[in-house]
Amino acid sequence: MEFIVRTTLTLDDDIAAKLASASRKSRKSFKEVVNACLRRGLLDAQVAQKARPFVVQPQSMGGLKPGISLDKISALQDDVDGAWRR
Repeated sequence: MEFIVRTTLTLDDDIAAKLASASRKSRKSFKEVVNACLRRGLLDAQVAQKARPFVVQPQSMGGLKPGISLDKISALQDDVDGAWRR
């Protein structure tokens, strides 16, 4: 069963221009282009919701070398990059 809904839609100027350009290039009606874009956007939103969140898997990188402390990060940066980094 198909529902036909007529509605007024206010588009930003840049979006209206892009849709009109896509309509001309594809030789499809403005309505067809708008519907195709809405379908694609809604499908992308569904896929994004179903995607599992990215989870970082921590890996051991070994311990710090003797004499290196993370308590003084400026000193550590000087040791690694040299004092010229400033």
